[in-house]
Amino acid sequence: MWVAAWSRCRTAAGTGLRTLRSRRPAARGSRSRSASLALQESARQAAFGRPELLEAVFEQAQEVSRRAAALEAAAAGPRDRPRRVVLGALLNAALPAATRTLPADAAVIGSEPALMDAFVRVRDWVGGDDIKVAAEPTGDWWKVSVRGGGKRLALAVPEMGEPLVRLLVDTHLDGWLDSKQAGAPDIYLPAYRQG
Repeated sequence: MWVAAWSRCRTAAGTGLRTLRSRRPAARGSRSRSASLALQESARQAAFGRPELLEAVFEQAQEVSRRAAALEAAAAGPRDRPRRVVLGALLNAALPAATRTLPADAAVIGSEPALMDAFVRVRDWVGGDDIKVAAEPTGDWWKVSVRGGGKRLALAVPEMGEPLVRLLVDTHLDGWLDSKQAGAPDIYLPAYRQG
C-alpha cells in the first residue's frame, strides 16, 4: 500500500519538477527535489527491512505532495483571457469574511480565475480571520491593500505565500506586489477604464 502512495508522490513530484524546469529557474525547485530525494531514501530503507520508517515515509510523502501542489499552482497559466472584473464581486467570493473599503466602480482588467487564486493565496499568506481590504485608484492602477489581524500561522509550504502571490500578480495579472511590510501587502492591478 505504501509503495503505491510513494509511487504517486514520486510521479507528482517529477511532474512538478519538469513543469518548473520548463517555466522557472532551477532554484525554485531545489526544495522539492530535496523533499523528493528524502522520500525516496526513506522508502528504500523501509522496503529493505526498516519498517519503523513507514511513518516518516508518510510524512515525507505529504511534504512532497504539498510542494508539488505549490509547483502546479505556480506553473499554471491564466485559464481565460483578461477582461473587466469588478473588485467588490471578486472579493465577496475570495475573501468573504474580510472587511472591505472600496468604491463601487473599482474594476480591474485581468483573468478572473487568476485574480481569485491570487486573493485566496493572499488570504492564506496574511492569515487570520480579521482581514481588511481597501482599494484606491492610483493613476492607471488600482492599489488593493490587504491587512490581516490576529495571529498569523506559518504556511506548511512557505512558497505558497509571498513567492506564489508575487508570481500570480506580476506574471499572470500584469500587476505588481509591494510587500515591504510583512503580512501587509499592496497589490497593484491594471485599472479598467470605460470608453
